[in-house]
Amino acid sequence: MHIDVNSAFLSWQAVYDLQRGADVDLREIPAVVGGSQEERRGIVLAKSIPAKAFGIQTGEIIWQAKQKCPGLVVVPPNYELYMKASNALYNLIKEYSPKVQRFSIDEMFLDYTGMEPFFGEAFEAAHKIKDRIKKELGFTVNIGIGGNKLTAKIAGDLKKPDMVHTLYDYEIPSKMWPLPVEDLFMVGRRTKKKLYDINVKTIGDLANTDIKFLYSKFKSFGNLLWKYANGIEDSPVAGSGITNIKGIGNSTTIRFDVDDKKTAFKVLLSLTESVAMRLRAAKACCSVVSVEIRTSQLNCYSHQRKLMTPTCITSEIYATVAELFEECWRGERIRHLGVRVSDLSGDDFVQLSLFDDRNRQKREALDFAIDSIRCKYGKNSIMRAVLSDGEFSPVSGGVGEDDYVMMGSIL
Repeated sequence: MHIDVNSAFLSWQAVYDLQRGADVDLREIPAVVGGSQEERRGIVLAKSIPAKAFGIQTGEIIWQAKQKCPGLVVVPPNYELYMKASNALYNLIKEYSPKVQRFSIDEMFLDYTGMEPFFGEAFEAAHKIKDRIKKELGFTVNIGIGGNKLTAKIAGDLKKPDMVHTLYDYEIPSKMWPLPVEDLFMVGRRTKKKLYDINVKTIGDLANTDIKFLYSKFKSFGNLLWKYANGIEDSPVAGSGITNIKGIGNSTTIRFDVDDKKTAFKVLLSLTESVAMRLRAAKACCSVVSVEIRTSQLNCYSHQRKLMTPTCITSEIYATVAELFEECWRGERIRHLGVRVSDLSGDDFVQLSLFDDRNRQKREALDFAIDSIRCKYGKNSIMRAVLSDGEFSPVSGGVGEDDYVMMGSIL
């Protein structure tokens, strides 16, 4: 099964507001979740069905959306709320199978193999799950059922909202092949254009194209596209709850143009803290760190470095981030900064070197302790002093154990 929340961010905000006495359901009026235009993050992140009727698209600039619908209601994003709602959904779904895998914050896969004696046939159980989510959590989901993750996901997208669909092998020609080729997983804008150029416009066209011809056009990717078009996919549902990830990153568009290192370092430190916390939550270490810069003229460039030893420690990652920024920044006014880590490995074993800090284990233990405090009391319950008092003078790009201040909410 593939479980997908309908208009996730907007639905979660609507339920939150209704629980606190709101008179209007955001899902029933033209409404969007979007960033602040004043903070230069003014794009649509999620939209209601009435907003969709005005032609408003996800990723569209807010002022353009308001031109289409002058009465559009815009609410700011609340990522802490989204994570709580996602976790509540995950905990509910786990009751129906020992193998549940998060695909994104609002999408999950459930392996229902062998669970029929407990909850009934898959179609019946899917309706029970869907209705229970609506009753207990207040939002709706689509559930797709298939023989593998690919067909389950396509099934869930057939018609929305609040529905259950199946896509078994014998249903592929009638339900899947008539769909436009861009509806197939892994077919993006560029691949769609290349497929259209060879007159492949539906998934059925792709499924019935000679695989040797596809290989001549797309190499090994052509073989993958042919398999997906024929519903062939065999990756298991990971029971860990977290899908295999290649990298973790975070970026931000800053409210004002940054033209000094002091402010840039603060932004980079905040981004690094977020990335490192997510890295530790995934029980992983990184071996590659990269920094992205976008200037006020919208020019982009980045820099990356391979680490000698894999790490999940905030101070070690930030030291590399600061060095990379020093090396690649050309002095322009900065509009956007990003930090990303990749080449991930497990955190159960790390080969140390002679050059590692002997306090490495203490720093790692400190980071995990801080993570637990933030998870329990909120992300602002403990923060670095340099981010709370406005003063920051990095020494060799590093941060130390005594750089934290406890906020009043937990004193």
